[in-house]
Parts: sequence; structure tokens; C-alpha cells
Amino acid sequence: MSVSEITDWDDAYANGAYIPGAADYPARWAEEAESFRKTWMKKDLGIVYGETDRQRLDIFHPEGRSKGLVVFVHGGYWLKFDRSYWSHLATGCLARGWTVCLPSYDLAPDVRIADITRQIGAAVSKAAERVGGPIRLTGHSAGGHLVTRMVSENTPLKPEVLERIEKVVSISGLHDLRPLRNTKMNDDFQMSEADAEAESPALKGASVGSPVVAWVGGAERPEFIRQSRLLAEAWPNAEFHEDAGKHHFDVIDALKDAESELISNLLA
Repeated sequence: MSVSEITDWDDAYANGAYIPGAADYPARWAEEAESFRKTWMKKDLGIVYGETDRQRLDIFHPEGRSKGLVVFVHGGYWLKFDRSYWSHLATGCLARGWTVCLPSYDLAPDVRIADITRQIGAAVSKAAERVGGPIRLTGHSAGGHLVTRMVSENTPLKPEVLERIEKVVSISGLHDLRPLRNTKMNDDFQMSEADAEAESPALKGASVGSPVVAWVGGAERPEFIRQSRLLAEAWPNAEFHEDAGKHHFDVIDALKDAESELISNLLA
């Protein structure tokens, strides 16, 4: 579906309305994440990277020597959730010998999306200080936007951190924020056209030549598939990948499986 064919932008971004049992997912995520945190012993929780209470991150360490750092940035339309819902998604990378960082960040309407971009830059930088080696970035939905912003023009990352990033996988990411101005969510975002353009990776150049993958579920809302294709078309170092049969809430499950195609792609 093209932009010109969309008449109801709130519906275009309404994932839960099209996923059976959508309301049950957050509680399930939180329970699985809490169970993982209780059982995984090699961890540093609640590391401060900024001034507010939400500017904290968790780091989970593999059993053996670390091969490098993976940062997972959560979604929720920059409006909800925190790192505590997603700890279990570290499982696949940990099993492959990588250290995993999961940051929280302040949410709209308390801050603007540009502020969140700067916070994630600070979180990645803090984790990079503590964990050596190459860096891989991945994020889901709004988190997919935030990880691609880390490697687009006007990145908040310093060159010494940027040069360590070897791969970025944006899962169901949003890369052109202008359409979101047509949704009720913009009451919280308060994005002007200029704000949206400034925070849209697909409208900016890539700041690194490292591979970027726009990964999206084949059963997602057409707008999310369009957004992923858009980034792949805009950046010469980006490619599009459709995960057949996956919707917006289960496309991230593969991060728990060390042998999944998603993990293999991220860590290749």
C-alpha cells in the first residue's frame, strides 16, 4: 500500500487491532523477562547513563569470553514500556557468546523523539565504555528507528563508538516519521514537519558503511512493511528482509533462539 492510498493513519499504525490476543502479550513479555533476570547470574542491572530515573540500562554477560556488544532498543511508539519487558530477548545472543545491553529511556510526552535519540546515543556510549570489541545494534519498532538513527547523519555517537558498529538490524522499524504527524499519537509527540524530517533516517544519509538490515514480519501492517522497504531503498548499505508469517508482536521471538535466522543475520 502506498502513502497516497492510506486514509486512516491511526489504523495504519494500529498493530494490536490486527493481532489475535494482542492484549495478553505485555504481561507475557514481562513475566518471561523477570524469570530470565532471576536465573541469569552474570548481569549488571540498573546502570545509570543519564540524569533521569529512566536513563538506566541492564547488561547481561555470556558464560565465556565476550565476542562483543549487542544493544537491543525496545519499542512502544516512544510512549511506553521499559527495559524490564525485554530481558529474555538477550538469550540468543548470549548463547552465541555476545554481551547484551538493554536500555530504558524517557518517554513522550515528557520528552521529544529527538531527546530520546540523544539518550540512546548516551546509552550505547556507556555500554561501549564497559564492553570491548565490535558492536551490533538492533531494536524493535520505535527501537528500530532509534538504532538506525545511531548510524544516520547527525548521529549522537562519537566517531570512536561509531567505528565499532559492524551491523545494524532494525526490526519493524519506523524510518520516515512524517506520517506519524497524521495520527493521534502526535498529540504526545508534538512533532512539526521539520522535527519529523530531522529524525527520519530514510530522509538522511547513512553515517557508516556497515551493513544495515530492515527486517519486518510478512504478516505486519502494510505501513510497517513499506517503512522497511523505504530504508532499504534509501540507503545503499541497507537491505530489506521479510520474515514470512510473523506479525509485529512475534517477529522479535527469534531473538531468543541462538540458531534463528534473525540471530544469524545480526551476528554474521
